[in-house]
Order: sequence, then structure tokens, then C-alpha cells
Amino acid sequence: MSQTSLKQKKKNETGPRYSKDSLEADKSRKDSEKSGVHLSTQGSQELTSPKTDSRGYLVRNQWSRTSRSPSTRAPSVDESRSKNTSLKPPSSSTTSRTSSTSPSHQESPKPLSAQPSPPTPTTAFDSRSSRTPEVQLQTGSLRSTKMAENSDAWSPGLGREIRESRYPRESRDSRESRDTHQREYPRTPPTEWKSYAQRRALYPSQLDQDWMPDLVRQREEEEDVDDAYWASVRTLYEKTPSCSRPRPPKPKHAITIAVSSRALFNMVDGRKIYKEEGLEKYMEYQLSNENVVLAPGPAFRFVKALQHVNARLRELYPDEQDLFDIVLMTNNHAQVGVRLINSVNHYGLLIDRFCLTGGKSPIGYLKAYLTNLYLSADSEKVQEAIQEGIASATMFDGAKDMAYCDTQLRVAFDGDAVLFSDESDHITKEHGLDKFFQHEALFENKPLAQGPLKGFLEDLGRLQKKFYAKDERLCCPIRTYLVTARSAASSGARVLKTLRRWGLEIDEALFLAGAPKGPILVKIRPHIFFDDHMFHIEGAQKFGTITAHVPYGINQKENN
Repeated sequence: MSQTSLKQKKKNETGPRYSKDSLEADKSRKDSEKSGVHLSTQGSQELTSPKTDSRGYLVRNQWSRTSRSPSTRAPSVDESRSKNTSLKPPSSSTTSRTSSTSPSHQESPKPLSAQPSPPTPTTAFDSRSSRTPEVQLQTGSLRSTKMAENSDAWSPGLGREIRESRYPRESRDSRESRDTHQREYPRTPPTEWKSYAQRRALYPSQLDQDWMPDLVRQREEEEDVDDAYWASVRTLYEKTPSCSRPRPPKPKHAITIAVSSRALFNMVDGRKIYKEEGLEKYMEYQLSNENVVLAPGPAFRFVKALQHVNARLRELYPDEQDLFDIVLMTNNHAQVGVRLINSVNHYGLLIDRFCLTGGKSPIGYLKAYLTNLYLSADSEKVQEAIQEGIASATMFDGAKDMAYCDTQLRVAFDGDAVLFSDESDHITKEHGLDKFFQHEALFENKPLAQGPLKGFLEDLGRLQKKFYAKDERLCCPIRTYLVTARSAASSGARVLKTLRRWGLEIDEALFLAGAPKGPILVKIRPHIFFDDHMFHIEGAQKFGTITAHVPYGINQKENN
């Protein structure tokens, strides 16, 4: 066929070729190969309109390298030449001459895109691709336009392409099974952290469903083991002194009670080794037994009761600083402190401040520690503290089998030479009881001078008022007793008026008129009983009472 007849035929087919009916006819006649080659020879003006089907979707060229159909493949160069021997691409001169001599081609219909694409230069035919660059560029523009106009129709296709690119070897049945599983078990963002076993229970596989009873049982066993483990860790954490113990109060606000190691613990065995074998053997004995817990001493129950008062005060006043502060005051060597610390932690005692003087007397440190009361098993050190103006007493242990109250601090005081001065004792010893009774009746309205333990009673009364302010009078954890040999009728009025003048309240006042104090103390069961007479101390010890001798005034020689 001549070149002139080809041009005339193309001119006649220009109008209807880009209509919808013409496109459907071309598709039915399977004329895409010829039209593709033919379009490539007509310049960029005729190649701007791609083929679309009845739904408006693009019809891809079967020679395109982007086609995924496994049944089509790009023909080789030899096949293309053998089938289209009569349709050889014209030279550049022929193409330019055809464009200039055919004005009808310049008036071809505009492309389907919203904006006309800029004119592009015509390139030579490439046998490796069925589309020229103009066709590929225009196809991409039309594809974007179709996606914007009909996004709902394009979304399934895009999702299928993404899935196919993500799972290239996945079969159709596998995809359908996976899609069904995702619809039944949607993956929602977790609101809280879940363990692997919990997440696997939410999204089970077929294998999990087959073995679900075993997995559930195994998961429950693992959870039980974890709960038991964390319960033990929590218990250990709570028992650790550094974690559960409250912070000690500030010394300037606290009521400081200094206790010696022999008063707090039973160190009779070590004391015997020290006296018989010397200091080095004593040190060796303490170091070799530093993991052996010491037995409680005479001041042990008293210290425990003080801690209970602190706990009750912290419940009512969380920021309270007016509390009891226990200081362990001892002349032991620092190496012995390891055994003391282990024993303190074993019993849960809240003792944070230690004073280990290494053989020297600790009395010089009492004022530095702002001590309000010093308790020791050494009478000589107690006498030194009394001379320094510090309330002190020598502790004596009571019965081991006596039960003491754990929820209330009970403190019993003698009157003369303990709470009050020893002037009455002087009058009795010098002039007898009759003169004593006359003197007390004469000076009934004159307050007695204060004794060494008057300050400690004031501290107890101040803490009691804190509980009274919270309507805790009936269940106050502090209770005080006055146990005196005075007669109530002849000399009791002056004692009560003196306490009233001091602004102090005593919970119970027991006037015995010279009767033994032991049976009364058995009924009270105080944590500590202060008295200045040794025969009263010895009588109370026979009944198992924990006593504290106060060597003050005229009776201080009785201890020798």
C-alpha cells in the first residue's frame, strides 16, 4: 500500500477512533497491536488519548512492561518485524513532512485530562517497548485523574496490588483465610501492656485452638508462679529496714532516749568473758558471733512501747516531729556494732543513731545527743549522768514470762526523789514521820521542788494532749502511774496540788502509806517503774517488775 493511501485512511479514521463506540469496536476486533504501532507513527497529538473500557478503567497494552498478566509477554523484536513488515516506522523526515502536510491531525480531539499536557518532542520508535515516552506520561496523568474522580472504584485494586506485592508467593486461598481471620479478630491498638500469653490468647491461630486447654493451663501455672514470686519479693522488700522504716525525727524536736547495749540486750555472756579473759578475747567472741542475734534485755519492751506511740502519732499527725528518738549509747568497740546492728534489724527496732565509744565512757556524748533520759545497766555511768544533770536510771530485768501490753506505754513513778525533790526524805530521816506529816500539812499549798524525772513526765503529758486533741483520751497509748509510799490523808494533797501547779496530769495515783509496792506493780505491769529506794526495787523484782533505780539525793548511797 502506498504512503498516500495510508495517510488518506488515517485521515478518515481520525474522528471516530477516539469515541467510546470506536474503542469498544477496536477492543472486540483485538486490533490493539496494529493501532499501537500505528499510533506511534502519528506524532504526539494523536497519542494523548488512551483506551478505556465501558466502566472508565484504563485498558493496558499487552506489550507494556508493567502488565502482570502471566499469559501475556512482550513479543521479541523479530516477531514484531515479521508481523508488521509493511508498517515500518517512518524516518524523522517523513514524520515531519506528514505533520506539515496533514492539517487535520493538528485539530485532533484534546486529551481527557483536565489540563492539556505540554507538547513533547517526537522520538524514534523503540522496539523494546510498545509505548513511547509521550504515551507513558499521558497514561500516568490519566490514571491519576481517574483515581481522583472514582476513588472508591480504585481502592480495591490498590489494596489488591499492595497485598500482592507484600505476599508475592501467597495463594488465593491463603489470602482469603487471612482476610477472614482479620475480620473475625480485628487488631485494635492495646490500651495497656499485655504479656505474650495474653496477646496470644486474643489472637489465636488454628494450632492454638487445637491446643487451647493446654495453653490455658500452662498460662495459669505461669501466672501463679509469677504471683508467688512477686509476693515473696514484696514481703522481703517490706521487711527491709531501709525501705519500710520511717525517717527519724529531728533531734531538736524529738524526745531522745539513750539506751545502753547491756540495757537493750542481754550481754551477760560477753560481759563474763570481758571480766575473766580480757578485752581481746571479748572482741574475738563478739566478732565470731556477730550473726547470732542477742536476746532482749530489760529495756527492750520499753523501747518497743515507745515505737508504738510514735506509730500512733504518725497516723494522727503525718508530719509530727515531737516523737521518741532512741539512741544506742555504748562503750563497745565499733567492730561489735555489726552484731548490735544485726540484732536491732532482726527485732525491727527503729534505732538509727548509734554511739560506740570504744572503751571510753559515753556520758560525755549525752548532752551532744540532746538526751532527755538515759537508761543503762551500769550504775556508775548512771551516777555520772545524774551529776551532769541528765535524768538517768539503772535498769533491772523482770520476769521473763510476764505479759506486757503491746498497745500502750505504761510508766510508773515514785514520788519523792523521782518526780519531786528529796526534801521530805530529809525531814523523815532527821525528825521522824510525825514531823513529816506536820510539815506537809503546813506547806500543803506550796509546790514541791522538782526531781530528776519531772522533765520526762512533762514530755509524756505533752504527747498525751496530742491524743486528747483528736478525741483519743480513752484509747491513748500512754498511761502514767504514781505509786508512792505516802499517805493520802496526811501528805497526799500536796503531791496532787504540785502536779496541778505544774500543769501535769497523772492517770492513776496510788498512795500505799508504807505498804509493799510489788503486788500493785504486778497489777499495773508497767514497762518501767522508777524508784529511788533499793528495797522497793528489790521488792518489785520479786514480783517480776522491770524497775529502774534513780540514785538521787539522800538515797544515792543505797546502791553501793
